Amino acid sequence: QVQLVESGGGLVQAGGSLRLSCAASGHTFSSNIMAWFRQAPGKDREFVAGISWSGDITDYRDSVKGRFIISRDNAKNTVYLQMNSLKPEDTAVYYCALRRGPYPYTPGRSHEEYDYWGQGTQVTVSS
Repeated sequence: QVQLVESGGGLVQAGGSLRLSCAASGHTFSSNIMAWFRQAPGKDREFVAGISWSGDITDYRDSVKGRFIISRDNAKNTVYLQMNSLKPEDTAVYYCALRRGPYPYTPGRSHEEYDYWGQGTQVTVSS
């Protein structure tokens, strides 16, 4: 059984930074696509960033490009989301997601593509 456990959320002022981590267990982590999604109150869950199994392909939603960086350490079975220049509109619960298998090579943006999810971590950005 795959388990994903997020950490690193919290309260930060606008312009600040946070680093989210997602530790995976129960599956061959290195052969999977990983992604971060978020969901704000009253809104749909949305794609934030995704990364290929080797880490050489990344994708971001437009609103976080240039501010967020997704990375992974396959030796540690962990994926990260470095969030810089945070804005109040980034406030949401952030979820880590795993899509089984290395192909398609590029990470997808639809939550329906992903097979496993973490419990979420709250990120709150104050103005």
